[in-house]
Amino acid sequence: MTIITDKMVFGGKSLGKINGKNVFIPYAIPGETLDIQITEEKKDYDNAEIKSIISPSPYRVEPACRYYGKCGGCNMMHIKPEFQKELRSSILKDIFRQNGIDITSKTQIISGPDFNYRARFQLNDGGLSQRKSNVVIPIEECLCAESKVNEYLKSTAQQSCLRPAGRSHLFGSSFSDEELKITFEEKNEASQKTKITGGGQKNKKLKIKENHYFSGTVASPENTMTVNLGGHKLSFDVRGFFQSNLFVFEKVCRLITELLPGGKNILDMYAGCGSISAFLTEKYENVVIVEHNRDALVYAEQNLAGKNHISYGLSGANFVKNCAASLPAFDACTIDPPRSGMEKEVCEWLCKSKIPLILSLSCDPATHARDCARLISAGYVLKQIYLLDFYPNTSHIESLAVLEAD
Repeated sequence: MTIITDKMVFGGKSLGKINGKNVFIPYAIPGETLDIQITEEKKDYDNAEIKSIISPSPYRVEPACRYYGKCGGCNMMHIKPEFQKELRSSILKDIFRQNGIDITSKTQIISGPDFNYRARFQLNDGGLSQRKSNVVIPIEECLCAESKVNEYLKSTAQQSCLRPAGRSHLFGSSFSDEELKITFEEKNEASQKTKITGGGQKNKKLKIKENHYFSGTVASPENTMTVNLGGHKLSFDVRGFFQSNLFVFEKVCRLITELLPGGKNILDMYAGCGSISAFLTEKYENVVIVEHNRDALVYAEQNLAGKNHISYGLSGANFVKNCAASLPAFDACTIDPPRSGMEKEVCEWLCKSKIPLILSLSCDPATHARDCARLISAGYVLKQIYLLDFYPNTSHIESLAVLEAD
């Protein structure tokens, strides 16, 4: 079948129509004429693959990576980098439009290098998982990885036995004075949770006396990495979450401080290891951080040592139910929820809070648009939105919305 693609949709596939039925095609670019084969038929749409390109897009390029199309990571490397950014921006706009929000004139892009940007890396049995398969691809380099990661991949390429079995976590960055750190997951058989063995002195228990909602945990240096970001030293567990693209993350943290007017109290919801909170201390007298993962809070306490702050080791829902009402009014709030978006209780509380300024970050545009729509319905005004281009050569989209109380 022959098809002309219309636009790119969330997930990186291009959309076209055959006899009025939607067809989704990976590795296609809007405006191309393609010879395709249907691979899966559904009631309302079909999936297809490219057999040949009849009329290619002027933005199509030869992918530079030898693993492209097999590795489960990148899916936009066949597109010129600048046009990739336009496509990700258009996807973000489409998703917000579906939620009744027009961001056409309110969108800016925060970006960094198109290659060699990724500091955080995961390997499965020493390689990367093949797309839609459990097959492991042994790799010698990744064009998205920072140099410290690639040096390791190249030096161990011919001796796979040097790479750990199972899932291993790598972190190496030009933002750190430390060498590449490699660690792997250990499971606590009793709880089936990943055991934290990183940070501070080995087996040193850190207790936060002033915080009744925090029980402390154990940390050790073999899993701890420290990076220098915007004048702040930030430590975290390599196996936990930390932003992969520090080139963009540094810009985002600095942007947040520029957007905030400053004041007495600010709330950092879903604060993780306190990486954004550290920057908030530059503008506010007191930072209240909320994070349910108490292992992450150990690092937040280290990262905010000497700064006025209060930590709550609670879910957002429990915080707004049990603690929020007893605290002084907030001048602003930063919120960076997981992919599922804000907890319902948190969003409802924010809608009623009348906090003057909310900076909402998200790693999922669909849940971000949903949560912003709720805040707008409650009287907030969306002043600006930023596409945070953390992952070039992929369709992954993160965003920052600036919402002001009306």
